[in-house]
Amino acid sequence: MTELDKEFNLSTTDYPELKGGEVLVKVAGCGVCHTDISFWHYGVQTKHALPLTLGHEISGVVIAGDEKWLNKSVIIPAVLPCGECELCKKSRSNICRNQLMPGNDFDGGFASHIKVPSRFLCPVSEKILEKYPLEHLAVIADAISTPYQVVKKSELETGDLAIIIGVGGVGIYGAMIAKIFGAKVIALDISEEKLNIAKENGADAVLNIKNLDAKTIKEKIKGLASELKAPKLGWKIFEISGTKAGQDLAFSLITFTSTLSIVGFTMDKAEVRLSNLMAFDAKLIGTWGCRAELYPEVLDLVAEDKLKISPFIQTFPMSKINEVFKNILAHAYNKRSILVPDFN
Repeated sequence: MTELDKEFNLSTTDYPELKGGEVLVKVAGCGVCHTDISFWHYGVQTKHALPLTLGHEISGVVIAGDEKWLNKSVIIPAVLPCGECELCKKSRSNICRNQLMPGNDFDGGFASHIKVPSRFLCPVSEKILEKYPLEHLAVIADAISTPYQVVKKSELETGDLAIIIGVGGVGIYGAMIAKIFGAKVIALDISEEKLNIAKENGADAVLNIKNLDAKTIKEKIKGLASELKAPKLGWKIFEISGTKAGQDLAFSLITFTSTLSIVGFTMDKAEVRLSNLMAFDAKLIGTWGCRAELYPEVLDLVAEDKLKISPFIQTFPMSKINEVFKNILAHAYNKRSILVPDFN
């Protein structure tokens, strides 16, 4: 435990002063991400000095500020770019060096309201709100949009084999998105319950890798790929568990022309032989959040019922934040947790 392991104290304050191009959003829901746990428990430093309100996976309604956004339901991108720099102009706005991240660069969404720049807000249509309550859509801000971006970035094509390592609150969406893009999907995890959920929601095959060594896992994947008539080469591997074991395994699965995408975060270090990338003519890529410009594409998948949300989330009153954080740290949940302000 670190000195950051302190009880969250919820309190009300006066609404902040708004500048041009800013809005005040009444929070509908804020998802709890592994990044929040890393800030709170593992000592990962926030860019803004503590004390700081965490939370970057936010949906809500604009109640003040920029008039064109007033009364609109919105998703707040987890990464808010400047839109003007070299990276933004090269379609790499997710890693804009002037970016602002709620709950990291400024006070985040574990609150009743949040002040944010309005430029890259993503509006939510009434069509989607007829299907889902706004608080459920908070997961689009990170848990869904992040794997969406990385699947696109991996250049996955119809018929490819996608191997998803870790099918928890983010990985389950990675598996579903890979399936939507036309891949044959194999889900790997150590939880039978999570694997059953993945199987019920489009994964072509699942493999419980608990107590299996990397060589055995690779051989089993080759067998499953053969059964699925999936390619023997060019595997798209997505490490979403955010563990050293997951990263070690992911690298060991690289084969000829593979692409390994690192999505999950851990402070632990993996020891790998980078020459494997050369020998296999493979790719190793990272990903940070999701370009705000891609959010409407994600919402389209939700609107068209290609991507479901509710079966994979659970909501809690925000006043239970201390309990929820501790339970997530103890791996007590199998679904993404969303905190809903009980005073809004």
